[in-house]
Amino acid sequence: MSFKSALRAGIFATSASAIIITGAFAAVKMVGGAAMYPTKNIVENAVNSKVHTTLVAAVKAAGLVPTLESPGPFTVFAPTNAAFSKLPQGTVATLLKPENKATLTAVLTYHVVPGRLTAADLEADVRKGHGKAMLKTVQGSDLTVTQKGHSLYLTDDKGSMARITIANVMQSNGVIHVINTVMQP
Repeated sequence: MSFKSALRAGIFATSASAIIITGAFAAVKMVGGAAMYPTKNIVENAVNSKVHTTLVAAVKAAGLVPTLESPGPFTVFAPTNAAFSKLPQGTVATLLKPENKATLTAVLTYHVVPGRLTAADLEADVRKGHGKAMLKTVQGSDLTVTQKGHSLYLTDDKGSMARITIANVMQSNGVIHVINTVMQP
């Protein structure tokens, strides 16, 4: 390889690195007062969000931390504390009891879909499905995705509807979409 070729290769590598670094910083979103870094995994980011403390406690109680730290990729529809507060009084406390771990795990894995699905992917699937898309969750049941205006909505098996309030919070092992209602299988 000539010096000129090596120099070009070095410049190209440096330019490519700058693009990657710039892209990573550009993709940082704020959720619950905390920066969500695309270089961190789902758990590493979620623990810093002040609006996801209930979700984080539930993930820990269900023993799902190792799964959500794994390479994935996963698409997580992350209910906020306000979403959990919409549940009937005492529901969260009951779910967090050790004897209800299986039920808690089912509820949480109903919010997870294998793969990395961005809002653009979801919108494309809704168009292909003539107004709705079906997502098979890790729990095994389906979530229905629809779009109204510029907003994406999920509907669970019980007919409850959640709106994606913050989309495309990129993670090293997937993507988080913040939602305003807890989905129930």
